[in-house]
Amino acid sequence: MKNYLLALLFACFTTVSMSQEIRYGVRGALNVSNLDFDPDATFENQHRNGFAFGGFVDFGLTEDVSLFTELQWSAEGGKDESIRADYIQLPILLRLSVSDRLTIGAGPQVAIKTWEFKDAFATFAFSGVAGLEYMITDELFVDARLSYGFSNVLDKDLTDVTAKNHVMQFGFGIKI
Repeated sequence: MKNYLLALLFACFTTVSMSQEIRYGVRGALNVSNLDFDPDATFENQHRNGFAFGGFVDFGLTEDVSLFTELQWSAEGGKDESIRADYIQLPILLRLSVSDRLTIGAGPQVAIKTWEFKDAFATFAFSGVAGLEYMITDELFVDARLSYGFSNVLDKDLTDVTAKNHVMQFGFGIKI
């Protein structure tokens, strides 16, 4: 009985894995980012315009559901030089196709700091991401994402102020 069950499970997983579609690609985006301070900032806190670029893999789980992972570099923080930080990020989005051309998704994102003006920023950041994607052709797409930080991006050993990063991204990419 165990052998039959094992053979059935093997056949099911083989069938599911063979039906998966895996797509690769590259994506670039315009960032509009800022920091939310607690307590409120004592200076004029303005948004920073920057950019992001990276590569992704989209694992098709079913015809309408996929798991999207991306490795991207992103310029974030505020407009003032002292509150800018750049990150290598790994968003992982569970995505649902709403129509042939429109997909929505949400999930977590982890980030590691790559550079900043001062050493006030923490090394790691954790965020939530939600977005939508519209396919222009079978390969080209535009998308919009919103990420909001759950973790304090400032080094808590240097300051008692907390700051959470939030970013709007407007992107363009190609699937190979």
